[in-house]
Amino acid sequence: MGKPIVYGADYSVYVRIVCLTLEEKGVDYELVPVDVFASEGIPAWYLEHHPFGRVPAFEHDGFRLFEASAIARFVDETFEGPTLQPKDARDRARMNQIIGIFDAYGYRSMVWDVAVERLENTPPDEAVIATGLGQAETVLRVLTSLKAPGPWLLGSDLTLADLHAAPVIGYFVKVAEGQKLLAEFPDIQAWWTHIAARPGFANRLT
Repeated sequence: MGKPIVYGADYSVYVRIVCLTLEEKGVDYELVPVDVFASEGIPAWYLEHHPFGRVPAFEHDGFRLFEASAIARFVDETFEGPTLQPKDARDRARMNQIIGIFDAYGYRSMVWDVAVERLENTPPDEAVIATGLGQAETVLRVLTSLKAPGPWLLGSDLTLADLHAAPVIGYFVKVAEGQKLLAEFPDIQAWWTHIAARPGFANRLT
């Protein structure tokens, strides 16, 4: 099989999710830079890979795919390496629930409303940050209630839920408010410390 290609920018949360999945599986891949925020706009050629103009997109041996969750599942099921999806239906459902929580409630609040607003906008909109922190607190509280005993979100085995959550939290803790709020949830703080120290993860989580 040929080397998989990931299209996207390395700063993107969802590109990082796919890259972390490939790296966890031990798969060598190529990251082709695509900046959807470039001043000249989205490259026309890229719309053949992702008709909605988002990142990432993925290609392997002529098979094209977009949407990070679909790509991550395909990678896990296609390549050799540690299994990243639980066999038990309930555990798999919990994994998908956590992924859905970050997609629907965590990504926008933690990344855009808190981290990006604080780091990129001058002056930042404090009302947006406050609202984002409120939503982030709910996400962390719910995540604490769902987390199984053990080092990872589902317990003893690292899964796609961990790889999906980590890049979001990675942006969140770039700002003091994120660090302070995360510290109020010791189980999730311990999980973050554990995954951030994992070999090969540091470049994708910071």
